Amino acid sequence: MPGYLLHMGATVVCMHAGQAMPVMTNPRVKVGGQAIVTQSDTYSINGCALMGTQSPPCVTAQWVSAATRITAGSVPVLLQDSLAVCSPSGTKLNVMMTQMRVKGT
Repeated sequence: MPGYLLHMGATVVCMHAGQAMPVMTNPRVKVGGQAIVTQSDTYSINGCALMGTQSPPCVTAQWVSAATRITAGSVPVLLQDSLAVCSPSGTKLNVMMTQMRVKGT
């Protein structure tokens, strides 16, 4: 399905409200003046609500699905509906907000 491209300024959180940010981005392609994110980019998670509980908190996330028709540097770009799995909890990331100009499939 078509979805908006993710970029550095997108609001992405784990299922426990931890803020997720990309460790790296693709600096050659920008949307709204901010670098886009590709499937190979790992996300770092801070502030997961599982911190201090018996369950391990979300620390990183890796994307398992991305655009099927759009790439940057031969790597699929991330879309608003892309799927990521957090480690070590195994839950997913939620894209709360992203740019609203460029769509991809």
